[in-house]
Amino acid sequence: MAEPPTGLVLVSANSEWRAVMEIMAPKKTGLTPYGETFENQGVRYMHGGWGKIAAAASTQYAIDHFQPALLVNLGTCGGITGRIERGTVLLVTRTLVYDIIEQMSDPAGAIQHYSSEPDLGWLREPLPHTVTAALLVSADRDILADDIQMLVDRYGAVAADWESGAIAWVAKRNKVRCLILRGVTDLVSAQGGEAYGNYELFDDNTRIVMRKLLGQLPDWLAAAGI
Repeated sequence: MAEPPTGLVLVSANSEWRAVMEIMAPKKTGLTPYGETFENQGVRYMHGGWGKIAAAASTQYAIDHFQPALLVNLGTCGGITGRIERGTVLLVTRTLVYDIIEQMSDPAGAIQHYSSEPDLGWLREPLPHTVTAALLVSADRDILADDIQMLVDRYGAVAADWESGAIAWVAKRNKVRCLILRGVTDLVSAQGGEAYGNYELFDDNTRIVMRKLLGQLPDWLAAAGI
């Protein structure tokens, strides 16, 4: 008899993982080179680490060691004031890594190389929960106020994070289905970010976002046949 399809939930930032541990309170955990891991009701949860380097490496590790039928990245993102509301959940339909500076050949080609569109053809309407389908841009930094106009004009960005671009790119090259759901914890405008210098706001909103995403997760897994 064939093994049932399996799901793996990859969580990137330390604050996001702390929220997962608080909410789910697993009785037994293991370790990978990137952080803690545990299993709950047939679903593997894994801490991947923050930033593109950890995200890419831990995604490949998760695929190689656990062979998931669906890789789910649950997490947070910062939104651009006036383009999205705090608390909105993004269903990521495209990722783009924007902090690549290519000065020897084609800058747009370099950006395009690390852009990815997760295959979401398996999702059917109506979706299990209300989400905003959108591009999510990634960089190894929080949104800079001076970058906002460029991100909007060049890419039509509404929000940004640190890891989604790397996760989607690695999953695509391994031909693994990838679902990225990110909740907006804080907003950034040309005047600055409401969570900049106020980590407590981000941490509190991260708990709210992660509780919401974990509560909705079973429905998304069911939609994937997990």
